[in-house]
Amino acid sequence: MHTLEAFLEFARDETAHPRVEMVDLRFADVSGAWHHVTIPLDRFDEEVLTRGVPFDGSSLGFKSVSAGDMALLPDLSTALYDPFCGQGTIGIICNVVEADTSERFANDPRWVAERAEKLLQDEGIADGSLWGPEFEFYIFDKIVYLNDINVSYYRIDSEEADWNTGAEEGQNLGGKIPHHSGYHAMPPLDQHYGVRNEMAICIGQAGIPVRYHHHEVGGPGQSEIEIGLLPLLKAADATQLVKYLTKMVARQANKTVTYMPKPLYNEAGSGMHFHQLLVRDDRSLFWAEGEYAHLSKLARQYIGGLLVHGRALLAFTNPSTNSYKRLVPGFEAPVSLSYGLANRTATVRIPKYVANEREQRIEFRPPDGTCNPYLAMAAQLMAGIDGIVNGFDAADLGYGPYDVNIYELPPEEQAKIKTIPTSLKEAMIALREDHAFLLRGGVFTEELIDVWIAAKMEKYEEVRHRPHPYEMTLYFDV
Repeated sequence: MHTLEAFLEFARDETAHPRVEMVDLRFADVSGAWHHVTIPLDRFDEEVLTRGVPFDGSSLGFKSVSAGDMALLPDLSTALYDPFCGQGTIGIICNVVEADTSERFANDPRWVAERAEKLLQDEGIADGSLWGPEFEFYIFDKIVYLNDINVSYYRIDSEEADWNTGAEEGQNLGGKIPHHSGYHAMPPLDQHYGVRNEMAICIGQAGIPVRYHHHEVGGPGQSEIEIGLLPLLKAADATQLVKYLTKMVARQANKTVTYMPKPLYNEAGSGMHFHQLLVRDDRSLFWAEGEYAHLSKLARQYIGGLLVHGRALLAFTNPSTNSYKRLVPGFEAPVSLSYGLANRTATVRIPKYVANEREQRIEFRPPDGTCNPYLAMAAQLMAGIDGIVNGFDAADLGYGPYDVNIYELPPEEQAKIKTIPTSLKEAMIALREDHAFLLRGGVFTEELIDVWIAAKMEKYEEVRHRPHPYEMTLYFDV
């Protein structure tokens, strides 16, 4: 729906959903966190669509305190009935605009994503791009944590965890998953099957195609839901919505969901791999039958852009201190800037199961759920565009292909492969040194990059300055 009349007709159609009383306006801040403001349905009129609903942008880092007035313009095409509100509510994703002119705010993440897709078309490279995020997350039964001057701890619990085999509380019926052994576990070991079913149903009802869901490797409740391919902006909107829906379904089941990349020591981390392809006339521009992995030259150049700018990209795709606790050798998360066919140890994996001219794609594997999906996808696309424009053929540049477990290569061979950053600080330094490709066509701005680096380095320093609980084990008695 794209008109006020169509929206109001949908809102008042009590055969499609319960009676609607409220409209919830939702938007992402620079970090990707969703915020909202709610107005009565009878206040939703043409002025809301043209001038927006005002809010204080300075409180969310968009503007300075002296000039913080901004507004939200609803995108009616995103309107969905929200089943989790106590009163009938329709949620709408909004664009952030200047309060006085209603012009799009340059650093609104949603606007950055739209500009990236437009640049792809303006450069004549493709009609558009398609994206398919994979959602990995943990479902826990309890999380407690505290950080103060004299105390720092957390405790996580999961009914599936093997540390609960000896639990005396309640009725212990077994069904605990051994360490690192949760991949595609069946019930009764998979105790979250019903919760994931409900998540998948809610996601589908929101108009987002679900490919499948299953238990992931992490024994204490790790899960995965994968969705179908969508255009960039819709995929970013869907990412926000999937995270919201999974958390709300879990809350109704008296459980909690986290997209934190590494919530458990020495267990599988959670990523958000991005499948992606460029299209023209409903055909993947990454397809070339008979070539290695059926990859076209344009695809190799796109991959080359991702890998040449890979270290800087991680500043947007892996923007937390916790991200780099997942990106370590010994797990499926990649640490080497490389590509290969079906190779899960490579940064860019070419899936085997979609080798055809309509769906040929690549998968960028480092990202995780702490990213802002609008900025993360836009940055990946910009790197790919730069690779195509400059002819960065990944094979010619020595990034592969590697069809072996990179962790099992001889040390001298591994030493030849460039690596991703090992910390958030390294990623921010890489972004500072390599971000010209993001500025092409005015997609990203210098101001946004400066704000991003400053915010992430502040978090890095906050973590760095705090004693770690494990340091008490290592050093208290020295």
